[in-house]
Amino acid sequence: MPKHPHLSNPTIGLGCMNLSHAYGAPLTEDAGIEALQAAFEMGYRHFDTATLYGAGKNEMLVGIALKDRCNEFFLASKCGMEMVDGKRIINGRPENLRRQCENSLKRLQTDHIDLYYLHRMDPDVPIEESVGALGDLVKEGKIGGIGLSEVSAEVVERAHKESPLTALQTEYSLWTRNPEIAVLETTKALDITFVAFSPVARGYLCGELTDVTTLVDTDIRKTMPRFSVENYPKNIDLLQDFLAMAKDIGCTPAQLALAWTRMKGEHIVPIPGTRSISHMRDNLHAGQLTLDSKKMILLDDIINQNNVFGSRYNLAQQADVSTEMFDA
Repeated sequence: MPKHPHLSNPTIGLGCMNLSHAYGAPLTEDAGIEALQAAFEMGYRHFDTATLYGAGKNEMLVGIALKDRCNEFFLASKCGMEMVDGKRIINGRPENLRRQCENSLKRLQTDHIDLYYLHRMDPDVPIEESVGALGDLVKEGKIGGIGLSEVSAEVVERAHKESPLTALQTEYSLWTRNPEIAVLETTKALDITFVAFSPVARGYLCGELTDVTTLVDTDIRKTMPRFSVENYPKNIDLLQDFLAMAKDIGCTPAQLALAWTRMKGEHIVPIPGTRSISHMRDNLHAGQLTLDSKKMILLDDIINQNNVFGSRYNLAQQADVSTEMFDA
């Protein structure tokens, strides 16, 4: 695993998407700046954003909030996917990735991004071409390392041969186990950090969302099968033993979920996202929570790919990723 101090320490990073994108109306600029600065002050040193989030507004928010501290934390962003005229576009062509990087640098108010991911693989562009272009940006000093997001182990291996990868980012939590099929093992073998997004299962593992009919229409979870009015009540039933364990340990459910994710591999860095400053603080403290092997096994059994109701993505969302899937 790469030993960059800000990627691996502290062991919990901050996903910034929630502030601007996908979960209903974004925070105001002032509230977003306050949240990001509070996160830094409490100890976060790994901030993750993307060109896509808020159509560039999330990168701008990070830039405004943290521009005076850019040398004090690990900055990650993503390219290859953006909003164009209100539509999400995937474009992994080298010239487009370079253009997006230049724009990201301006929005983030910096001349260097520590880790730059290809947000989604473009099916019309060989992964070697996209990663080769990012490798050129590394040589020029504009980015420090290359990442991929939501791709298979086979793609990771091909890309890594073209230009060494620093990280792979994929959804991973108790109810999304797809990385366990192959990419966790592959990234470990190749000394690539595995960055787990949505490690608290988009809020499910926090135990606070009990009624999905309260979600606003612009919340991305409204489009996900696990959060449907048919499936979610069944998934809540699965959650009860998990909540009981958190209570018995004396931690929050989110802290238990994060500890499980972090302890599934020494090369794993969870990046939970939240709009709540108090939740940020709770999540960061999960870096000090350890679980014994008995609890890890119990958690594996409580919620997993065999008993969760509904797939993680709908068909359109699934078409944009190349991650391995369990047999139906």
